[in-house]
Amino acid sequence: MPLPSSLNRRNFLRLGAAGGAATAFTFASHARDATTPPGPDTGAEFVTKETEVTIERGLSFLARAQYEDGSYTERSSGASVGIASLAGLALMSAGNQPGRGVHALNVSRVVDYVLASANGPNPGFLTAADSQRGLGGQRQQQAMYSHGFACLFLAEVCGMMPDPERQAKVKSTLERAVAFAVSAKNNEGGWRYEPKPAYADVSVTVAQMMAFRAAKNAGVMVRPEVIEGAVKFVLECQMPDGGFCYTRVGGQGYSAFARSAAAIGGLYSVGSVPDDRLSRLIERAIEKGIQYIKQYIPGKQYTFREIPPQHYYYGQYYAALAMWMAGGEHWSQWFPAIRDELLSKARGPGGAWTDTFHGSAYATAMSLIVLQLPNNFLPILQK
Repeated sequence: MPLPSSLNRRNFLRLGAAGGAATAFTFASHARDATTPPGPDTGAEFVTKETEVTIERGLSFLARAQYEDGSYTERSSGASVGIASLAGLALMSAGNQPGRGVHALNVSRVVDYVLASANGPNPGFLTAADSQRGLGGQRQQQAMYSHGFACLFLAEVCGMMPDPERQAKVKSTLERAVAFAVSAKNNEGGWRYEPKPAYADVSVTVAQMMAFRAAKNAGVMVRPEVIEGAVKFVLECQMPDGGFCYTRVGGQGYSAFARSAAAIGGLYSVGSVPDDRLSRLIERAIEKGIQYIKQYIPGKQYTFREIPPQHYYYGQYYAALAMWMAGGEHWSQWFPAIRDELLSKARGPGGAWTDTFHGSAYATAMSLIVLQLPNNFLPILQK
């Protein structure tokens, strides 16, 4: 499908490669070797000495903050497995893997914690047991987010386990997690806070879409109609200004930065689809969405309505992923801006980022993933 010149055609086609042995994301070790220099289009030249020092402080914080069971929160909640998974992805973004790297043990502990979560009341549901029992409230709202991020983490670490038995367990748990997610979608083709919701939302749907893409790269297939259903739902949430509303029916009928950034990341993750008409719709949606997101380039002051504080790190995570995948001028303009903004937020004691809504481990993990994108280590995003 033709791609607008404003987007990086080569990167989009790379993301659109088919799964299996032919995919551009499939490699013998499932990840770029940490000793291999980043590619020429990663923006590595924008990683300053202060950036490197801040990243090291953040990684050390995540290593210290982890509990023995691999978690990062004092008590089990609907977000605990998701936060641990994001921390694992942040550590992996520095080249750490189970059995390899300074923080190899920390990544391995995250693996154990996520695997244990699959044995709750709903097998394959990667979230804390309490949030699966219909307790409601905030913990229940975070359960499917947790599942999406945890599934993404398992997919990224799949193939990196030095122990064949643990590798087999990771692969089988990932397969169960993907099957659970597929069974949890609703009639709109998307997902929300709980399995099979009455209506879906863009944010949770994207979490599952990203997980499916990573799982596909790891050799776990998802039926094409499941992916296409999710794509059509997300496309139906796009507003005339290029941004995305939260839900298709009875929800927030206006665009917002964080969910729009997530939607573009989700659409990029889909890759190629056999339906030419749908491919063109995805292409146009991405182009419009990128222009919408660029209105919120970091370094400026935005209102509570434009970027609510509780959505800050989530939004910046997805916006950076979207610009990374768009590449070219989009990435070269965005990364220095978000780099400087994140560095300014980590200059206090301890070197961690703080978030009063979801905790320092969450904020630090999200920030580190963004700052380490030029490392080019996460399989789903490798260039």
